[in-house]
Amino acid sequence: MTMDSTALMDGYGRKLLEELQSNARLSIAELGRRIGLSATATAERLKQMEEVGIIRGYSVEIDREALGLDVLAFVRMSCSGGQQYHRLIEYVQTLQEVRECHHLTGGDDLLLKVTTTNMADLEALIEALLPYGNPITSLVFSSPVERRTYAVTGKLVTVTKKQSRRR
Repeated sequence: MTMDSTALMDGYGRKLLEELQSNARLSIAELGRRIGLSATATAERLKQMEEVGIIRGYSVEIDREALGLDVLAFVRMSCSGGQQYHRLIEYVQTLQEVRECHHLTGGDDLLLKVTTTNMADLEALIEALLPYGNPITSLVFSSPVERRTYAVTGKLVTVTKKQSRRR
């Protein structure tokens, strides 16, 4: 029996997601204690949330610089035609340097988040992208907000609070 994902996003489901975002290595028993469910009910809830795609996986966050990937950059790509765009999509999926690829609106077609070991490797990557379109590269100096957990309430209250104060 499959369950509707909205039914899983009740108070327990939201607390569960909050705890997992904080520490995905917690045991089922500890998760259950923290959200107020038995270990069995918690395990079943996790399984259901995985099955419907609310939870897509569990991962480890690795310091890229510890791997020798000292250069972080964003590359905006614009293509001149649909065929070139599709070739570019296929190509970037083969590149280990490409950490993320986002399809955009506006003047650019794609935004690539890339990592390389040094500037020479970044230059080689940019040159390899040239046949597919026009790359515009921005180097990252620092990341004041690198990875943020999702607001499991579904509401982003920061902007709402700021707007109500202005009135």
